[in-house]
Amino acid sequence: MVGVVRRFWSARESGIVVALVLLVLVTTVDSPNFLSPQSVRDLLLGAAILVVLAVGQTVVVISRNIDLSVGSVLGLVAFATGKLLSSAPATPTAVAVLLGVGLGAVCGVVNGVLVAAARVPALVITLGTLYAFRGVDHSWARGEQINASDMPRSFLGLGTWTVLGVPVLAIIALTVVLAVGFYLRNYRSGRELYAIGSEPAAARLSGIPVGRRVFTSFVVCGASAGLAGVLYAARFGTVDATAGTGIELQVVAAAVVGGVAIFGGSGSAYGAALGALLLTTIGSSLAVLRINPFWQQAVVGGLILAAIGLDRLLAVRAANRLRGRSSHDA
Repeated sequence: MVGVVRRFWSARESGIVVALVLLVLVTTVDSPNFLSPQSVRDLLLGAAILVVLAVGQTVVVISRNIDLSVGSVLGLVAFATGKLLSSAPATPTAVAVLLGVGLGAVCGVVNGVLVAAARVPALVITLGTLYAFRGVDHSWARGEQINASDMPRSFLGLGTWTVLGVPVLAIIALTVVLAVGFYLRNYRSGRELYAIGSEPAAARLSGIPVGRRVFTSFVVCGASAGLAGVLYAARFGTVDATAGTGIELQVVAAAVVGGVAIFGGSGSAYGAALGALLLTTIGSSLAVLRINPFWQQAVVGGLILAAIGLDRLLAVRAANRLRGRSSHDA
């Protein structure tokens, strides 16, 4: 039992869990209905799409890169999904999901090729594709808005159905978290992303195919953004060219708050998911507590700064520990 407690407190995600529990407790004391079944379902629904995006972003950030185009990819795929289902209502939901994930993966391929092959900083590339993908979306939509009445009920049910009281969207998000977490922990290519993020030059010298791994990380991130786009269309029903605008900042914030080092080399899909859940809960809690929405942004900003400061502190401690061992061995 002592060992379990010790492992929990040594995990990077433990602070997020504690903050989440305290936030829920404080809000529940003020408003007992905050933990009602309907409120919990709404909270899980609100977090599901952000969780999927944050987990995909984690794969990229671990490799010391970043993808700012995820919001535009989500918007493009959401509109494409709505357009497909409004013009061909008989399309099976599974096919719509696969096509959305595929379109997102194609966008990831564009980012991956430009970053990995041309070796251009990901920040610059994905900032450019953010506007490029959004421009394609606006050009295609031409001001058109697709409403829930234009799409089949079987697809829209994806955003409202529950299994034993748990929203299907939350189950899909949990599946993505477990799959990516398992990949990063148990597959060689996943572990190599951590090596690349820790020191790209050393990873290249040790024989790791850095370009291929970075390319793959962007494809995974694009595919997750594509899935998020499909889920967005199913949940909200109304889709236009502005869907997902600005969400990329929330995605990066969720990953960083969840313990994913912005400098690469550390973090987990589970931490990113907890970070997304924490940010969603903060938004809901402040509304329940009748606090000015401005403070939500201030709190999130403070959490990001705290997460970066903690990451640098842990890095310095690790470096000092290694120096101490080296001097002792000498």
